[in-house]
Amino acid sequence: MSTKKTIQMLEKILGKPLTLADLLLAIRQGEEMTQSDFAKILGISKQYLSDVERERRFISPKIAASFAKKLGYSEEQFLQLCLQDLLTRNDFPYRVSLKAA
Repeated sequence: MSTKKTIQMLEKILGKPLTLADLLLAIRQGEEMTQSDFAKILGISKQYLSDVERERRFISPKIAASFAKKLGYSEEQFLQLCLQDLLTRNDFPYRVSLKAA
């Protein structure tokens, strides 16, 4: 399934635009992992993960790519959501779409 189709499917389930926080939470819960165990995999603290999942903190594109690699997910998907979150929280009415260079 393409990144675009995956995001659209998850947005339909959520009933709102998908954020990177939503995706990380869904992955963690789908794997039935605690925040502590998931944070260890990502190389971050449990508190930092909690803040990211609750959208009190946001991550950089570099960290998003690192998370994707550690979790075995699409770097493109994580980067797209990370950049979309950046635009959305700064009230820019645009949708991000990535294309490999």
